[in-house]
Amino acid sequence: MTADTPSAGAPSGRPVPDDGVFPRASVPPPADRSEWGKDTGSDEEEVFLQGPHRRSFEALRAVRIFWEFIRGFRGLHFVGPCVTVFGSARFPENHKYYVAARAMGRKLGENGFTVMTGGGPGIMEAANRGARDVGAASVGCNIMLPKEQDPNPYLDHWLEFHYFFVRKVMLVKYSYAFVAFPGGYGTLDEVFETVTLAQTGKIKDFPIVLMGVDFWTPLVGFLRGTLLREGTISPEDPDRLLLTDSPEEAVEHILAVVTRDFGLKQGRRARRRKLLLEFEE
Repeated sequence: MTADTPSAGAPSGRPVPDDGVFPRASVPPPADRSEWGKDTGSDEEEVFLQGPHRRSFEALRAVRIFWEFIRGFRGLHFVGPCVTVFGSARFPENHKYYVAARAMGRKLGENGFTVMTGGGPGIMEAANRGARDVGAASVGCNIMLPKEQDPNPYLDHWLEFHYFFVRKVMLVKYSYAFVAFPGGYGTLDEVFETVTLAQTGKIKDFPIVLMGVDFWTPLVGFLRGTLLREGTISPEDPDRLLLTDSPEEAVEHILAVVTRDFGLKQGRRARRRKLLLEFEE
């Protein structure tokens, strides 16, 4: 298998479980990505936002949400130390940010990290593809949407989530660092939620890297020039973000922080007590 050949199997060649928790990634997303994430088309979201319903109805919804969390915990328990890569689904493979994200995926994989993404096309595909290039683990947390919901073909493992908030918990829970490439509302949501969790002490000060100096500089300027001036953030808050164009600098920063501050050791694996019948490679 060449580095450019999509495959659903793990880099080791071992089969990937296909039970609905880790389905095989086999269908590439369509080339037209302009409608990614548009209009859920689901009546359930409308019902969810209508306010209180019957207690039995709300209880069943709570069970569904709980089960989706359990599926995520079960499916990702043994993925190893991850770095989550955020970014737009709309960039084709010849775009400079796609190329950079693929290089980032390779660099992370070479340094022993599992590359985790939202599982879709664009930046997500590129980062997963870079991990596949070097035989590193590649994981996706896909969101179920009527349009372009297929996972990209460079995943070893992937899970599908109905609820965005459950998916975002999984993208944060299993990662030691976060890398954000240029993107739209979804990417901004992921970046600011992650920064807020670090700012408020809900997660440790894991590294958060913004890749793409030209793209992110106006936003960082807004943070420093407006939010900081108005006192809505603290002086140290803008420094939680590393702005760079270099995958090498980004990974060097990530390694320095996670090994120095969090004691991450390369190759360390969790104890394999499968209390929830967790899957592994």
